[in-house]
Amino acid sequence: MVKAIRYERTGGPEVMQWVDVEVGEPGPGEVRIAQRAVGLNYIDVYFRTGLYPQPLPAGLGMEAAGEVTAVGAGVTHLKNGDRVAYVARPPGAYCEARVLPAAALVKLPDAVSFDDAASAMLQGLTAQYLLRQTYRVQPGQTILIHAAAGGVGLFVCQWAKALGATVIGTVGSDEKAELVKAHGCDHAIVYTRENFTERVKEITGGAGVPVVYDSIGKDTYKGSLDCLAPLGYFVSFGNASGPLPPIESSEFSNRGSLFFTRPTLFSYMGQPGALEAMAAELFDVLSSGKVKTNIRQRYALKDVGEAHRDLEARKTTGSTILIP
Repeated sequence: MVKAIRYERTGGPEVMQWVDVEVGEPGPGEVRIAQRAVGLNYIDVYFRTGLYPQPLPAGLGMEAAGEVTAVGAGVTHLKNGDRVAYVARPPGAYCEARVLPAAALVKLPDAVSFDDAASAMLQGLTAQYLLRQTYRVQPGQTILIHAAAGGVGLFVCQWAKALGATVIGTVGSDEKAELVKAHGCDHAIVYTRENFTERVKEITGGAGVPVVYDSIGKDTYKGSLDCLAPLGYFVSFGNASGPLPPIESSEFSNRGSLFFTRPTLFSYMGQPGALEAMAAELFDVLSSGKVKTNIRQRYALKDVGEAHRDLEARKTTGSTILIP
């Protein structure tokens, strides 16, 4: 038996329970891994609260890193002792060990630690598809990223800067403004006292930006559209303040034929060969030092309730990992 977090009903952090679970032997095409570090992400809150429904009882957590301890029939690219990481569905990474399809795992290069991998798979691969696929940022462009001090935000700030872009980020405090400036953000807007739309117009000389990456949702939706230049991209990839209001097409046509997209990591990863290619690019920028993980908080996995409370209260910055 190993320990894992399970929940039987949706609700606050108190619904998560630290329980014994059975982990069997891997079947054909599967491997068992002993987990060394687990990532914490806001999507975990969405599942726990029921915003993203799943059959209950269920586990939580989308990403982790560890070592292969058993290999099922037909698995040829992995062996016992291999260092691996994953971001996978269904949720269930909040555990000491688990069995997963071998196809969901990627090998870790020596230069990437378990902790870094656990903090980077979901957030780093999200930054990869946002910057390199959803809207391919070019040198000399100016972009806007909301929640710049969060896990994905700090990846985007660093990576976009490495690509030669000028980065505008919104944050909730002066402390967070200093943090993002130290990680590639050229202009930090403290939204609690500044109108971010007006500041973006000021920074861009009234031109607006070609892309807004928005994980906040309801509170920033209209303002984000007003930041865009004609033919700009509104990329909505989260709902931290609540879901977007009903979408009216005139909001986009009246502002200059804007584009709207609601991408998901698993849509991009689901293409043949995509996971390996995306992970290779992520590991390359991590190994080169162009992008660094920003693990700012560590909690014991059994104390994940405290971690969720801090995450929802916006007390965390950068990435958070859970140690089994």
